[in-house]
Amino acid sequence: MVEGLRFESDLASSLKPERPVIVEGICTTRNADGTFNVAPMGPIVDPSLTSFLFRPFQSSTTFANLQATGCGVFHITDDVQLIAQAAVGKVDPRPEMFAAHSIDGAVLADCCRWYEFRVTSVDASASRTEIQTEVVHVGRVRDFFGFNRAKHAVLEAAILATRLHLLTPDDVNAQLERLKVMVEKTAGPKEQAAFEFLQQRIAGVLSQASVSP
Repeated sequence: MVEGLRFESDLASSLKPERPVIVEGICTTRNADGTFNVAPMGPIVDPSLTSFLFRPFQSSTTFANLQATGCGVFHITDDVQLIAQAAVGKVDPRPEMFAAHSIDGAVLADCCRWYEFRVTSVDASASRTEIQTEVVHVGRVRDFFGFNRAKHAVLEAAILATRLHLLTPDDVNAQLERLKVMVEKTAGPKEQAAFEFLQQRIAGVLSQASVSP
């Protein structure tokens, strides 16, 4: 074996994850009326990105659609505005899409990469299901923007917005303040707008919770 290749092989072996790796992105699935649902998802992935384990709740649209159609498209994207809107169920305007290559699905036109997949098994024995899938087609639209702390902060804020029922208001506000520092230091206009959108959304939910009987 060539020395450089041996080094790369040894390095790859040493970097194999001992715990599941989760990749955050956007999943599109076909609704019963023929439109497409756009939802943030963080599947467990294998190192080669050939299979994904999705874990949507039974009450989610993504679960209903995957169970009904048996296929979907997972996207790698750096569009944190889309992630922010999808996390709270308000994607406006609807993103441009085009037809998937190998399944009855839709691809986000401005994603970085996309993975068309088919469902191979469904475990719905708990409220949070486990849906195993296999990738049947991979495509690329453009380069990933690169690592940016503000984009990361918006992603964390989007996840936070889906977990408000699990945290106290003080915990939520403390986390937002920590994330706000990264946004103020490194954000562009899109990241700033996405973070402010989530701040307003979270503040509204917390305000309603405080006046509920």
